[in-house]
Amino acid sequence: MKNIKIKKSLCALFAVGMLFSACDKNFEEINTDPIGKGTTTANQLLAPAMVNVLSANMIRNRNFNNELMQVTVNISDAEAQVFRYDFRRTWADYTWNIWYPELTNLKDIGRIASEPGSENKSYQAISLITQAWVYQLLTDVYGDVPYTEANEGRQGIYEPKFDAQKDIYLDLFNKLEQANTLLKEGTAIIGSGDPVYQGDVSKWRRFGNSLYLRALLRVAHKQEVSTAAIAKIKEIVETKASEYPVMENNTHTAKILWNGTNSSSAVYSSPFMINVRAVDFRTPAITEFFIDHLRNWNDPRLQGSLGVNGTPRWGLAQGPNGWVGVASGYAPGSGITKQAYFYSDAQNAGITLQTDRYTGIIMNVAEVDFIKAEAAVRGWISSPAELHYYTGMANSLNYWLPNYISKPTDANFIKYVQEADIMWDNTLPLDNKTPGSSSKLELIHLQKYYAMFLVDFQQWIEHRRTGHPILPKGPGLANGGEMPSRLNYPIITQSANPTNYKNAVAAQGADDIKTKVWWQKP
Repeated sequence: MKNIKIKKSLCALFAVGMLFSACDKNFEEINTDPIGKGTTTANQLLAPAMVNVLSANMIRNRNFNNELMQVTVNISDAEAQVFRYDFRRTWADYTWNIWYPELTNLKDIGRIASEPGSENKSYQAISLITQAWVYQLLTDVYGDVPYTEANEGRQGIYEPKFDAQKDIYLDLFNKLEQANTLLKEGTAIIGSGDPVYQGDVSKWRRFGNSLYLRALLRVAHKQEVSTAAIAKIKEIVETKASEYPVMENNTHTAKILWNGTNSSSAVYSSPFMINVRAVDFRTPAITEFFIDHLRNWNDPRLQGSLGVNGTPRWGLAQGPNGWVGVASGYAPGSGITKQAYFYSDAQNAGITLQTDRYTGIIMNVAEVDFIKAEAAVRGWISSPAELHYYTGMANSLNYWLPNYISKPTDANFIKYVQEADIMWDNTLPLDNKTPGSSSKLELIHLQKYYAMFLVDFQQWIEHRRTGHPILPKGPGLANGGEMPSRLNYPIITQSANPTNYKNAVAAQGADDIKTKVWWQKP
């Protein structure tokens, strides 16, 4: 009996040994995907990363930036309404959880393009430019964020430190300076994998230097960096302009054309179509602030009928009382009625913003023009602010209505500006933030506000920097009626990176929407 038990035990051990031996046999071969790839190229990483970042930006532009900046207003008495400066902490998660993973891909473009046998200076530069684009968004929205140690999981860094915003900006300048140098050689890239410029590296260089101007202007008022930042703005715009080409017309505007680009093999779908239902797209009302100016100016962007022969337009629908908007910040229980709104594709057979190919704006030339206008009016460059003011307005109109206006000297444009009474006024003071007042900065930033329509968080960020355009304040605003200064850090950072989270809060201030980021502080 005892021998039988021993034999059974030996058989069992033998069977287990055979099992483990079988599992180990050809392990790597069996667990290797025969279809997928173990490696990739810089070209293959660029388009998916850019599309994913831009799609997230457009979604948050629509339901966050536009509500804060009085483009749209939700008709709701429910709690946690963005337009009332009252929103849940979970709003912070979405962009953080998309921007950081895609930064790994954008960094990898540069890493791959620096490897022996795969070296390509243009892809190295594009990696730096796109990183600067996303990292600036991160620090402008959240403040101090992981930067030098971010996206370094391969190196075993799973709890990255948070860098000070000032230090992040200084390194962004270095990245964009380096990118400009790398792109001087004009090394070719694969056009079919470039959803922005279809392989035109000269336009990537203009985009990088335009981002450089955006970043410099954002911090030029800070005493610690102002002298160097202002001097660099003057270099880029005037004294060394040939060495720092920037956007000059809408062929240089950084954008992704949805449902295809100039590359016949590429098709990219608008997030407004794949992530937003038609009924939800037309649900928010347009605000009084947004539509009153357009109506009073008889602005051609308001009239969808001008968008003929496939020309893009804004697709606005009149409300029950015509071109009338809703006052933002209204108190709950006010009995507000929805007025004008944006058409959805289900309503209108023509072009609407929901299906418009041109909504995928990363940065446009009009913003560059208004950066120059502000630099001029502050005395940092010698060209007249008036020139850049009108050029920015013309380029903003031209993007949406190219058949209507091409340049500031067009008769249509001159007539529009005169009849709308939005001509440059050199007698105005530089700045005045009193409601109902005007100033040179208000003129510039009101037009810049419309020029940056649909461009991620830029309206909100610029308003935080300048206080312009002057927005009316409704009686239902939370947060003491003060425009939120940032998004809080996502909840996951408190549990996944607790020590560095606590250090960041100790350095920057309380983790709430009232805490100002470095460039907002006096």
